[in-house]
Amino acid sequence: MAKQTVKDLDVRGKRVIVRVDFNVPLKDGVITNDNRIQAALPTINYLVENGARIILMSHLGKIDHKDPEKRDAGMKKNNMAPVASRLAELVDTKVEFCSVTRGAELEEKVAALKDGEIVLVQNTRYEKGESKNDPELAAYWASLGELFVSDAFGSVHRAHASTVGIPSILPSALGFLVQKEVENLSAAIDNPKRPMVAILGGAKVSDKIAVIENLLKIADKVIIGGGMAYTFKVAQGYTVGTSLLEADKVELAKSFLEKANGKIILPVDTVASTAFSEETESKVFEGNIEDGWMGLDIGPKSIELFKKELEGAKTVVWNGPMGVFEMPKYAVGTESVCKAISELPEAVTVIGGGDSAAAAIKLGYKEKFTHISTGGGASLEYMEGKVLPGIAIIQEK
Repeated sequence: MAKQTVKDLDVRGKRVIVRVDFNVPLKDGVITNDNRIQAALPTINYLVENGARIILMSHLGKIDHKDPEKRDAGMKKNNMAPVASRLAELVDTKVEFCSVTRGAELEEKVAALKDGEIVLVQNTRYEKGESKNDPELAAYWASLGELFVSDAFGSVHRAHASTVGIPSILPSALGFLVQKEVENLSAAIDNPKRPMVAILGGAKVSDKIAVIENLLKIADKVIIGGGMAYTFKVAQGYTVGTSLLEADKVELAKSFLEKANGKIILPVDTVASTAFSEETESKVFEGNIEDGWMGLDIGPKSIELFKKELEGAKTVVWNGPMGVFEMPKYAVGTESVCKAISELPEAVTVIGGGDSAAAAIKLGYKEKFTHISTGGGASLEYMEGKVLPGIAIIQEK
């Protein structure tokens, strides 16, 4: 897939709409983590240096348009003004904030842009038509610019007005962030070096059904840990105490195990406790977990098994933690897997966003992977083999 990138566009003096992902965590109007703003800087700085007139658009949080009271509270909470202030500290150019998503104020600020300057538009979700890809809204926004750059990987799986509507009208290209995501995910999923090992964790089988189905076709081995493993253990005939279990997915897990022909690798022991807490006693169970005990991490034998299964892997895709990594006592499995992947020689190692990305970063392994995705939902859909509408719409070279 050879999509145009921002370097294929002649941007000097042109109004370039860039869909960024500035959906940052805010507490009382203060940004608690600016990673997503930092991730967009290579594209923004390139456009600044090459004399584009830059119009940045992003969503922030969720806004409920069905209930006027909730809508107003959502707008107040998810105002982009703090993002504009932070961006202004990070770039070497003028940053204007426009507090509205349409109308005279926006049009005037866009018209006043000089080469290399930026206007950050208010939260795209202030508009009811954004998530519906309203054609009138998309046409209005497109009328503000001459070119479109997609650089919000966290939103490319959504066909919204700002991700799909605008580029269906304007000449378009991928920004550096999305280009890097597509290249790395494609190398790991579409054209992997073998052997390829997929590691899946997280709470529920139901969240990962399509991923398991697709990866069983692609991977040489699929290692399963985390809460979702207990549904598979029940499918094998074990008892799991009060561990997380999707009883309605046991038959599905059985069918996966049958189809897998030994490709699926499951934990052989579990660190369990009687309560969802670090304070209570924990013990390791092999085989059945006793009544009243819940599994919170993979056990030491599982860690050794997973390490052994990873030996020699040339491509590893990881999505989902092995246990309750937020509690240090139950982060051992996740950290051990993280470390084992990071030490594989000459392997392409990709984390598909979400909790596993948060775990790797929290545990200090950010620099040790080939790629950590910035979009949990988008990378998950890529792993499912789905077409991502915000990338599909971008023009080919």
